[in-house]
Amino acid sequence: MNLAEKVKSKFPNLVQEALVSHGDQIVVIRKDAIKSLVSSLKTDPDFQFNLLTDLTAVDYLHWEEKEIRFEVIYNLFSLIKNHRLFIKARVPETDPTIDSVASLWPAANWYEREIWDMFGIRFKGHPDLKRILMYEGFDGHPLRKDYPYNKRQPLIGPVN
Repeated sequence: MNLAEKVKSKFPNLVQEALVSHGDQIVVIRKDAIKSLVSSLKTDPDFQFNLLTDLTAVDYLHWEEKEIRFEVIYNLFSLIKNHRLFIKARVPETDPTIDSVASLWPAANWYEREIWDMFGIRFKGHPDLKRILMYEGFDGHPLRKDYPYNKRQPLIGPVN
């Protein structure tokens, strides 16, 4: 049994799908399962995912086979067990929110702020969710597929 299947069999009520793609172990979950799943994966002696190596998002606006617009993707690694797992949480356009994992991995603070800034996905429970790459007056989220590439933004002057 591979790692993704092992996670699915241990957490069948949280994991919707387990797969291996190009050698990567992936589990797909509902967005409301993220906090409880990663918390368990971090402390469970079978997994011990003690490192969040990356956190990103994908916008599937023009993909006909995707019924959900966004996915938030967590890249977890266990330094102790030397294994990696990708967790994909599906986030609908109608409610682009998901629980924050910054309380479990402090590095998630910056990743979640970047995803909020670029995609407009809110992280509930985040300690300081504000823009990190764009300025505060920036209108919209530039990595969304429907963001107008030629949109004029308000000019900002020097900060006094």
